[in-house]
Amino acid sequence: MQDPRYSKGSFLSITLLILSGELVYMLPYVLARVFRPTFLEVFDLTNFELGSLFSVYGVVALLSYLYGGVLADQFLPRKLIALSLFLTAIGGLVMATYPSYLTLQILFGYWGFTTVFLFWGAMIKATRLWGGTMSQGQAFGFLDAGRGLVAASMGSVGVFIFSLILTSDIRSATLIERQEAFRYVIFFTSFMVALVGLLVFVYMKSEGEEKIKEMTSTSSFSNIKSVIKIPSVWLLMIIIMSAYVGYKLTDIYSLYASDVMLYDQIQAAEVGALQLYLRPIVCVIIGFLADKTSGTSWIIIGFVIMLLGAVIFASGIVQSNMDVIFFISLIIIAVGTYAARALYFAVFQEGKIPLAHMGTAVGIISVVGYTPDVFASPIMGYLLDTYPGITGHQYVFSMLVVFSILGLLASIRFAKLVKTR
Repeated sequence: MQDPRYSKGSFLSITLLILSGELVYMLPYVLARVFRPTFLEVFDLTNFELGSLFSVYGVVALLSYLYGGVLADQFLPRKLIALSLFLTAIGGLVMATYPSYLTLQILFGYWGFTTVFLFWGAMIKATRLWGGTMSQGQAFGFLDAGRGLVAASMGSVGVFIFSLILTSDIRSATLIERQEAFRYVIFFTSFMVALVGLLVFVYMKSEGEEKIKEMTSTSSFSNIKSVIKIPSVWLLMIIIMSAYVGYKLTDIYSLYASDVMLYDQIQAAEVGALQLYLRPIVCVIIGFLADKTSGTSWIIIGFVIMLLGAVIFASGIVQSNMDVIFFISLIIIAVGTYAARALYFAVFQEGKIPLAHMGTAVGIISVVGYTPDVFASPIMGYLLDTYPGITGHQYVFSMLVVFSILGLLASIRFAKLVKTR
């Protein structure tokens, strides 16, 4: 029998990782991304208030990344992933009641725990194990591509359910009618999250479970000390943080379509869903290219493309009645974002991070790498509320220009470090 560290895992395992990897974030993130104008209306939120909910999620998540990573080095991934999905789905039932803002804050904090402490390190470690030694680019490319396809498909199904339940025209529908239609979207999403949790628990087997146990260190403190001494860990923190700011901005694509391009809510939701279909295409291509050449090189290219797209939107040239320019610019920035995002965990092997400490490394890096969960959404919300229309969006994309440059410089330094070693 081949050592699981060197050979790729089963198709069923990566499929379940893909499904769980995106569905777990549908309730706290993807629904608001696809349906942002509708989401703000049915929950009676401002952009800043929604950003603050994401910030509450982010604060709990940051506290969970480190210890969740250590947990992932002590327990089998499938058990942690299944439990995470079940608990996340329960939160959807609360969301469907349209609770008070205080309850929403508690709910998003709860999701910060269920989707990170129990889930994140376990998913990343299981994916690296699935890819073996020679296919890390494909493993993480498939993961993010599949997650993008799941998000896009679920987004499209959500838009269909919303439009099907909404019996009157979207422009004339009352708030109660919109809330009722969106409640069905929440229920359907919660059901799918729970269903995949059951499938993971029953069918997903970590390749070489006994091998994983043998490789695992029992000293959490020793693992942390070992990981923080690795130079590439610090550069990966900056790379992931910069790329994640780009990913956070995908939250406002549908809002840009509504505010600037003057699309109605269903058309804006369709834009939010359609741009997600770029993610699987980009990630699969980038994953294969990374295994043939260097993952770090393609991360650098991703940041260059992201910077170009950010500059286009920040300049303010993309306005209403410029549909073709809008979609071309959206494609450019999405390609750069997804290219960088697809590979930043695939280069752990290039950075000489031991597999036995993978969960701990993911936790430590994520503490800094995912700080945009805390600061990006409130800043975006403040700018969009304070400067209505295209001006607020220009300021938001100007923020992305800065982080694109930061990520580009860090990835170039990482490439030099890898080459030297």
